This record gives sequence, structure tokens and C-alpha cells, in this order.
Amino acid sequence: MRSVKRFLFQTIGALFLCASLILGNVNRNVWAKEKEETLQLYAKCAVLMDADSGRVLYGKAEEQFHPNASTTKIMTCILAIESGKLDETVKVSEYAASMPKVHLGMTKGDTFRLKDLLYSLMLESHNDSAVAIAEHVGKSVEEFANMMNKKAEELGCEQTHFITPNGLDAKDEKSAHGTTAKDLATIMSYCIQNETFLEITRTKQYQFSNQEGTKNFVCNNHNAFLQMMDGVLSGKTGFTADAGYCYVGALKRGERTYIVALLACGWPNNKGYKWSDTKKLMKYGLENYEKVLVKVEKNLEALPIQNAADKNYDTDKKILMPISIDGEDIKILKKKSEKVKVTYTEKKFLKAPMKKGIVVGSAEYYIGKEKIASYPLTTMEHVAQRTTEWYFRCIWRNFCFS
Repeated sequence: MRSVKRFLFQTIGALFLCASLILGNVNRNVWAKEKEETLQLYAKCAVLMDADSGRVLYGKAEEQFHPNASTTKIMTCILAIESGKLDETVKVSEYAASMPKVHLGMTKGDTFRLKDLLYSLMLESHNDSAVAIAEHVGKSVEEFANMMNKKAEELGCEQTHFITPNGLDAKDEKSAHGTTAKDLATIMSYCIQNETFLEITRTKQYQFSNQEGTKNFVCNNHNAFLQMMDGVLSGKTGFTADAGYCYVGALKRGERTYIVALLACGWPNNKGYKWSDTKKLMKYGLENYEKVLVKVEKNLEALPIQNAADKNYDTDKKILMPISIDGEDIKILKKKSEKVKVTYTEKKFLKAPMKKGIVVGSAEYYIGKEKIASYPLTTMEHVAQRTTEWYFRCIWRNFCFS
């Protein structure tokens, strides 16, 4: 009896030891994954985004609303490029000339080319140039802000509210002026598709005069990140008392294009935090993500269709409708460890008549729990229904050939 008890105790002890070792390994693996995925960032809100797909590759409070200072000016710039003509003359109002530093130093009545003011806006971040541009393009700051918010909404930015064209701290009856790191990155993803925007924001130095020829200006690019890593496309800094230091920038290596957006990345005297965070996030993207091609299977298993008229007048033949995914192959940034999953949602049954190209379901592509694409499932043929005439033809055929 004692030997039996001793055996049972030894067996139970061994089981507990194995269980603790397994759980320990699981916990270590979970901890290692968390450690891998957690970057030590100064910014309160940050995002690393795949510019092509809009997929968030890394986020820290990326959907939290926050003032965004002069990073606002990327929206001001792209709207001016799209809505105005670069050679148009901009006349400076008293209100524009009254803007606080950083400013160009324009005075009421001065006139400038719109193109020149865009360099002033993006290289030196001049607040008076922003207002002059807004008043010219939108006829008023208020109307230009409406244009900004409409554009943000069109781009899918759900938590953005712009009041000023320069990003100075402001509040109205709806909200404070601000956005989220995710929305800001989304706006930059759109901006870098415009060659004029890229040309302006990558210029190191720009010189121009007012149209009267009485004042000369030199603008130097304050986006230091342009020289910090290979492949930098664009960027915009920002700072206000409420926003802290902010930054949004883009980098391209081969087929991979990354966007980093940072909000509340320190306050004085921590001006360099934004560069540290930007480099850390960009390196994380470059080291962990590769561009892959996800093949979209065009032809799926055919679905049975009820009441379908067989062309050979066979009443017993089961008619199947061929189904296709109406979408292109997907190029996306993905980690090697990440798996792509496809889920299909189809109608339970089809009923004739049906035309080619009718949507009968959807195919949704996921990386983990994140949806990366959704395509409709469509019919590939025309299928007629059984009619009285069709049944008569069946009877006639069977009668004649029986």
C-alpha cells in the first residue's frame, strides 16, 4: 500500500512540474511577444502606418483626440494645391498680417504668388501665410476650415476637427482644434501622392519676393528628418502650448512606404524627442514588415441555383452558378509571422433568373483580426428561369426522342 501511495504522489508531483514548466514557457512567450510589440516612445499618441493600405502597423493611443499644432498645415497645403492655381495672386488682409510668430512678416496689402506662400507655409511654418492662403482659397478662414473638415471626412478621418489653417490652439462650439495620430497619418498618406506637395516639402531652401518687389524672403526647411534616414519623402513639424511637439513624416524604401505621426511628443526643453520616436518607429517598420502579394482566387466553387432552365431541357439536371471574386490581388505590408485569412459570406440559395455580375456575397481578407480588404462575390453567367414555354419544350423533346 505504501509503495502505491508513493507512486501516486510521485506521479502527481511530476504532472505539477510539467504543468508549471509548460505554463512558464507560455508566459515567457507571451511576455516576449509583448516586449517585441511595445516600443518605448515619448509621444502620448503615435502611429506607424502602411501608406498604401492605411493599415496601422504600430499604435499608441492612435485614436485619441489631441491638438496637433502646425502639422495641420499639410491639409492647408494640399487643399491650396488642389483648389487654387499656383500662379494666382494672393492679397494679404489685416487679419492675416496680424498672426503671431512664427510669421513671414507680411503687411496688409502685400501681394504674393500662391506658390511662394506654400513654401513659406511648409518650410518655415509661417502662420500669417497660412491665413492668407486660407482667405484666398476659401474666401474666409471659416469657409476654408469647412473645406478642411470636409476633405478630412472624405479621407475617412473620423475624429478630426480643424478650426484654423495654421494649427494654432483654438476652440469652437463643436470641439477644440485637433485630430488623432491615425487620422493625421491618413491625411499625410493622401498628401504624398501629390508631386507638387512632395516638391515643396522636400526643398531645402527657397527664396522669393512679394509681387511689388519691395521685400525679399529666404525660407529654410525645418524638417530635420529629411537628413536622418534614407528614403524620407516629406514631413511637417508642429508645436503649441496645448499640443506639445508634434510631427508627421513619410519614408519610402522600395515598395514599402511608411507614415509616422506623433502628437504630444514632449514639451520644452524636449524638442528632440520627436526625432527619436520617428526613427524608432520607422526602423521598427523596416525591420519587421515586408511587402507581400496576397493572391485573390478568382473562381470559387459554383453555387446551386433553383428554378434554372437547362439549355438541353433536362428537368433533372442540377444547375450550378459559377462565382467569382470581383477584386484585384492585394499588396500589403505584413510580418512573416502574420497569417492572411479569407472568410466568405454567400447567399444561402440562388434563384433563377439571374444575370452575370450580380452580387451574391462577399470575400473578406484579414490579417489577424484586422480586415484588409473586402470584395464582392459575383455571378459569372446569365441563367434563365423555367417558364411554361420551357416545360412545353421539355415535353416535346421527350416525346419526340423517347
